[in-house]
Amino acid sequence: MISDISIRFAEISDLPSIVDIYNQAIRSRKATGDMTEFTIEQRIEWFKKFDTENYPIYVAEQNNNIVAYATLSPYRGGRAAMRKIGEISFFIDYSFHNLGIGTALVKHIITDCKRLGKEFLVALLLDINPASIFLLKKFGFKEWGRLPKVIDFENSKCDHLIYGRKL
Repeated sequence: MISDISIRFAEISDLPSIVDIYNQAIRSRKATGDMTEFTIEQRIEWFKKFDTENYPIYVAEQNNNIVAYATLSPYRGGRAAMRKIGEISFFIDYSFHNLGIGTALVKHIITDCKRLGKEFLVALLLDINPASIFLLKKFGFKEWGRLPKVIDFENSKCDHLIYGRKL
């Protein structure tokens, strides 16, 4: 476990690190359904959709380097009856896996959800990502849904999972 990790809200200057970490996940073919890597410019508008008062992007830093990030997004945005549900996503630099950073991020977000007025968290993930499933289960998430073999990576298919928990 890394003890010198700090977690804070992301700033636009963090975007190169965020994009780099996400592109690692794309290359892995097990952590996201995206198949084409992004440029920093392509993610600027995406970044601007987040804010610290409703749906933040969080970064985990070690020695002034971003080693992970997480987002809290609207679940089915624009539907008022779903405003108390947040969708959590997290991505850790592959050089920093299995060091407790994901645990620290998820714990931080769960704590911050009270301030944000969220009552439920959901995570959408691939069944070929056992590390993320393990992490979510560690925090009491349960499988709430499964879409069988709907994710198509050209040469292989996998299930899309919905994990959730009441806060």
